[in-house]
Amino acid sequence: MSEQGLFISFEGIDGSGKSTQVKRLAENLRANGHDVVLTREPGGSQGAEEIRALVLQGDPDRWSAETEILLFTAARRDHLERLIRPALAQGKIVICDRFADSTRMYQGLSRGDLRSTVDSLHAMMIGVEPDLTILIDMDPAEGLKRARGRQGDEERFEDFGENLQAAMRAGFLALAEEFSERFCVIDGAKDMDSVAADIRSVVAGALKSQP
Repeated sequence: MSEQGLFISFEGIDGSGKSTQVKRLAENLRANGHDVVLTREPGGSQGAEEIRALVLQGDPDRWSAETEILLFTAARRDHLERLIRPALAQGKIVICDRFADSTRMYQGLSRGDLRSTVDSLHAMMIGVEPDLTILIDMDPAEGLKRARGRQGDEERFEDFGENLQAAMRAGFLALAEEFSERFCVIDGAKDMDSVAADIRSVVAGALKSQP
């Protein structure tokens, strides 16, 4: 948990609109006088960004799920040390586009029965969960359509297809039940402005509940 600031993560399947809503929330909070650090995973620090290129580009079978777990954990550890913890210690709001829950899903469940491995490494090397996790729920087919429409070079996971997207959605919803104390599920099928308004309301409540 955060020391002084507020740690918010966003999760969702590819194409859920998550990254757009992350930016909109940061802009809104800054406009209201909050000191906000906007970051992403994998990435957020120089070393983690270098690992990002390794895991998000190239052939879908480039890495095994086990190797990916190690790479993502290494990236997350560097990110935590160099950016997240220092920002929280300064009382800032840290908004992260994906965190450990994505690893629990992509590598831990959807690509094999490796959840226990993910959790063990997380406990050993990370030991931090967000104060609030916003899950933007989206139909898998629509999400994949949106994701492929971006035409970027980080499409390795999209290339696994709709079956992985469907498994991811089910897994994220199960995580929201498992960690109900920090998860909030937002309906991503609404228009962008309505989704943004729902998120602002949830975050406002989290800020009010801070000691």
